[in-house]
Amino acid sequence: MTSPAPEPARADLVLEGGGVKGVALVGAVEELVASGYRFERVAGTSAGAITGAVIAALTSAGEPLSNLTDIARTLDFSKLNERGPIGKLLGPLGRIADIVNLIRTGGFHSGDYMRDWLAGVLRDLGIITFGDLRREDRYPGLPRGRDYGFVAVTSDISDHRLTFLPWDYQRYGLEPDEQPVADAVRASASMPFIFRPARMPTPRGEATLVDGGILSNYPITIFDQPDELTPRWPTIGVRLSPRQSNHMPVHPVRGPIRLAVAIIETAMDGWDARNIDTPRVQESTIFVDTGQLSALDFDISADTRDKLRDSGRSAAHDWLTHKTDVPE
Repeated sequence: MTSPAPEPARADLVLEGGGVKGVALVGAVEELVASGYRFERVAGTSAGAITGAVIAALTSAGEPLSNLTDIARTLDFSKLNERGPIGKLLGPLGRIADIVNLIRTGGFHSGDYMRDWLAGVLRDLGIITFGDLRREDRYPGLPRGRDYGFVAVTSDISDHRLTFLPWDYQRYGLEPDEQPVADAVRASASMPFIFRPARMPTPRGEATLVDGGILSNYPITIFDQPDELTPRWPTIGVRLSPRQSNHMPVHPVRGPIRLAVAIIETAMDGWDARNIDTPRVQESTIFVDTGQLSALDFDISADTRDKLRDSGRSAAHDWLTHKTDVPE
């Protein structure tokens, strides 16, 4: 008589943003699923939001999360920075069209390819709006408006605040269940100046949303219980950078250009760093070393993609090997 299969370990999942380095997230999730985890809720920023939306859609559709890898392979990174008809017509002078786009729309590229790709993937899984990801049956204790399987983290630069979608749609006078999931992810992945900001019409006026990483690239505390109540299940996070040591070298910042870059990097990482330094977060975070690869290297080879995925799997395997229990 065979023994019944063990129940999957329940956890919430938080995924960091990182452009093309997000391929490593897929490998980490693969390893966690292979070890017996299932994810009740997923939150992510930018690339983490793209991956998180697909994970939540697969879960909602009752499809195996092992399909995540094949779906991820269909995303053609080279099309993310593809020029429009005018840019292609100009050939080597296409950079002029890019600059015109930046001045006219606020971004070199439209971001339409990523949005359309994700919308197609989600539609095939029966997911269009956030109403399709509502999980009232699974989370009876959560207040209405928080009982969704997925949250995209964005930065509202028109209102100067971090925005969690679909949780914050009501603040704009919008019905969360009616909002397209792909639009929220498109906003979360709108890297400033690289992609056109997302414009969201609301009864209060037009909101301008950009990459959530500007304010929180790794929102590891997003599912924490209020008043420090005991969580329903643990949260696991995946970061696209190695664990920081207490003895990291200090690099001086010199020159106006480097100063501007350092200020932006600090804005993206500074607040998250305070949370990451806590022992609980350190122990519940999988740190993936993605090397020196740029988040904007949209022309990465298939071999590099495979190496990133392997790095994610390896990091998750090491975390699973050395963990005792995931901190709650």
